[in-house]
Amino acid sequence: MLDHAAAEAGNTTPIVRIENLRVSFQTKDGEVFGVEDVSFSVNPGETVCIVGESGSGKSVSSLSLMRLVEFGGGQIAGGHLFFERRKDGQLDLSQAEQGLMRTIRGNEIGMIFQEPMTALNPVFTIGRQLTEGLRLHMDLDKAAAAARAIELLREVRIPEPERRMKQYPHELSGGMRQRVVIAMALACKPRLLIADEPTTALDVTIQAEILALMDRLKRETGTAVMFITHDMAVVAQMADRVVVMFRGHKVEEGPVAEIFGNPQHDYTKALLAAVPKLGEMKGKPVPEPMRLLGVDAADVKPIPGTDDLLLEVRNLTTRFPVKGGFFRRTVAQVHAVEDISFTINRGQTLSLVGESGCGKSTAGRSLLRLVEPMSGEVRLAGKDIIALNQPDLRKARLDMQMIFQDPFASLNPQMMLRDQVAEPMWNFGTLKGQEMEDRIAMLFDRVHLPRGFMRRYPHELSGGQRQRVAIARALALNPKLIVADEAVSALDVSVQAQVLNLMMELQAELGLSFLFISHDMAVVERVSHRVGVMYLGRIVEIGSRTAVFENPQHPYTRALMKAVPIADPARRKSERELNFKPIPSPIHDLDYRPEPSEYRQVGDDHHVLTTDSGY
Repeated sequence: MLDHAAAEAGNTTPIVRIENLRVSFQTKDGEVFGVEDVSFSVNPGETVCIVGESGSGKSVSSLSLMRLVEFGGGQIAGGHLFFERRKDGQLDLSQAEQGLMRTIRGNEIGMIFQEPMTALNPVFTIGRQLTEGLRLHMDLDKAAAAARAIELLREVRIPEPERRMKQYPHELSGGMRQRVVIAMALACKPRLLIADEPTTALDVTIQAEILALMDRLKRETGTAVMFITHDMAVVAQMADRVVVMFRGHKVEEGPVAEIFGNPQHDYTKALLAAVPKLGEMKGKPVPEPMRLLGVDAADVKPIPGTDDLLLEVRNLTTRFPVKGGFFRRTVAQVHAVEDISFTINRGQTLSLVGESGCGKSTAGRSLLRLVEPMSGEVRLAGKDIIALNQPDLRKARLDMQMIFQDPFASLNPQMMLRDQVAEPMWNFGTLKGQEMEDRIAMLFDRVHLPRGFMRRYPHELSGGQRQRVAIARALALNPKLIVADEAVSALDVSVQAQVLNLMMELQAELGLSFLFISHDMAVVERVSHRVGVMYLGRIVEIGSRTAVFENPQHPYTRALMKAVPIADPARRKSERELNFKPIPSPIHDLDYRPEPSEYRQVGDDHHVLTTDSGY
């Protein structure tokens, strides 16, 4: 099988050659070019990474190759897209009929989309969606297609594939859905695989597995890969060559080692400066903002916080009922959060890290009682949050706010931004009239948004700008604690760096405490005073950031650290390093009695779980 890849790689005819591509979109203000005069090629068995921020034209280039850009209101205004077909030689895709494109899509060019929930059809089972392409393009009968689909699900490391075939997309986690999308893209062994941000919303471990999987499949089949991403660590792990795009233009292209080691264009330099690198904070006891290009080193000050206790959580447990049977009785429970305890000081950040489904978001929501915990204690500034009745809980929420992962979903599309920031103050009656107007204007200034944006609506802003509005809204009531649930995971690197610096700047000035929920270890290392690692509902290791990152004790913490891609092509991870165990199910029968969480102390502020965590 590997000889096949070697033979393909020896053949230097590029599988794809894009020449002077221009893509235009019609808007109210006339014609706008999404991509302007872009040229590059992809050879067999090669991975070309296209990097750039939202709006740089990287996805438009891939949609043009698939000729899907026409369905999104765009049109190819110039240039050529040469594709080397399996049997019929070279074809200019920009001139091909849509009928011919239908046979090429999915068969000779596979595509992995960014958002798996929109790429899968919610009303069909996974099995139906996987076998459809196989039956259409490869002429397999029902049984053969089902057998091949199960084999594909095994290849992408999905447990119990026979059972998954009967399930619907909403029954799978984000990581699982993304693997199904990858299995669909690889089903017909395409010559070219276009991966558009395929790992953006995934955990480190699942991301590491998926990258290793794509790399292995590429080597075995000689498939060419066009990989679109804004994550420079993923680029360092995957790319042979890198194309850097900025505002519709290609600004730099070269081998991965050269782009990282010796970037030429100012934009590439700025992009690399904004990437948090694991290990950067070694020897620094407390967090400090990132040094972005153009920021004076003297302005970057560490944030020590205080020793004053703000939040105390003891033995917090949250479970969800699983209903079944004819009468929809509770037949089992999801043990989402199981006996966790931690504290947060004023002006400090505790980060909870772990994979999807480990219970970190549920833990954050349980603190605010957005989901009701089953048992445990939550004391904020001495007040027992769990014991409060509804009116008192509402009052207590003045002191604690939440920033959600997806700002588009958490903002109201029909309300002006100033009204959304003002809404908490109206609700609680904290300020009125001119005082409120002044505070809204001040909040927009604080999150570095122009005051002219106050009259805009969410759809008129970019993702990073929307997330700033969400931060402004969370600050409206002057809270003591902010729960930031994956608040920067969907943002571009440079925007993410600015938003993180903003959060740290506000922490230093206002003495805010953060519970920072994330799966990005490099970001966590940058912002945290203390870190708790969660696995299957329990905190398996907790301590100061320095202790957990520089001396990880629990096997799961070590596996997590090992999986983090590093933004340095010289330090790539091999597939052998990634030996993850499948995550057991958190669903247990009603009579299941878990053991309490017990810890041993391994350092000054460093505790490791001794109870069996299931890892």
